[in-house]
Amino acid sequence: MPETLPAAADFAWKKTLAGPGPAGIAATADYVIVADRDVSDTKDVFRCLRTADGSDVWSISYRAAAQIDYGNAPRATPLIVDDKAYLYGAMGHLHCVETATGNILWKRNLRTDFLALDERPWGFASSPLIVDGKLIVNPGGPNASLVALDPATGEAVWQTPGEPAAFSSFIIGTFGGKRQIVGYDKTSLGGWDPASGQRLWKLVPPHRHDFNVPTPIEYAGGLIVTTENNGTRLYRFDDEGKIVPTPAAENLDLAPDSHTPVVIGDRLFGVWGALFCLDLGGELKTIWSSDEQAFADYASIIGAADRILVTTLKGELLLVDAKGAEFRVQSRLKLFDDDAGVLAHPALVGNRLFVRSSNAICCLVFGP
Repeated sequence: MPETLPAAADFAWKKTLAGPGPAGIAATADYVIVADRDVSDTKDVFRCLRTADGSDVWSISYRAAAQIDYGNAPRATPLIVDDKAYLYGAMGHLHCVETATGNILWKRNLRTDFLALDERPWGFASSPLIVDGKLIVNPGGPNASLVALDPATGEAVWQTPGEPAAFSSFIIGTFGGKRQIVGYDKTSLGGWDPASGQRLWKLVPPHRHDFNVPTPIEYAGGLIVTTENNGTRLYRFDDEGKIVPTPAAENLDLAPDSHTPVVIGDRLFGVWGALFCLDLGGELKTIWSSDEQAFADYASIIGAADRILVTTLKGELLLVDAKGAEFRVQSRLKLFDDDAGVLAHPALVGNRLFVRSSNAICCLVFGP
């Protein structure tokens, strides 16, 4: 994380893309993977670039024609684990490829394979997750709400019946002494046993019809969740690993429909029409908030020990003090024009920040 931002955006490299895409960027010291579409908007395209100079390493494309809200490009951030990358499209196509070559090791269509035939206006959006040697995905089929695949072959290890899928990604954590996968289906929050897929608990919030997009966050043995109709809540767990349905604390002002907040120490930072700093040690009370125009729309946050790096929808970076008693911008940098449409979560690897605008991916290098 940089200690300060440069006075001007001097990109180390920039690569033109076909169009907008909300999927987060995946990056390592060697490779950057970004999701795109072809110019006819009928195919998904995943591009792998070299971290150092943005040169092309490989790309794969496949037909994925549909009409869904907010464009048809993939939503799920690619997952890179060891020598493999898992690429997940908005229409349910899942590819496992060799990270260095793009060679396809296996592929599946989770929508058709698991009969996930419900109407899904935003497509498949949850990023895959590796847990105990299993690849966790959520097709949302009647008999396959949550599925564990063999990462080497794509074959199902277990699958669990349940409701259609939501759009949030899943996490793995230990709650109430029990290790479990935690995330959403269409109407509820839940925990699942990673070994068998058995559902351990279910929580339906008091106010229905949340989109269930922000990812849950583990904090001090509890769980932080935030949605547009129910605000931000901190839940505790009983000794059997089941959630206590009454929140231990809540804040109704921070209620994002798509942004996932971040935790730094005992503070939670999130954006919903403003940038909020909440006290996790003090009943989620607001320490400070800033409603300056930069936070009026969607933004993403990367956290460090004493500062946060905020990337706004309009392509501005803000480095904000994470320790102070009030809002303070340490430095800021305009990357793109106001119509940049930065929906994709950036990736920070060492001193390189990778940011995707509506028509390009760029690399910004901090320091020498």
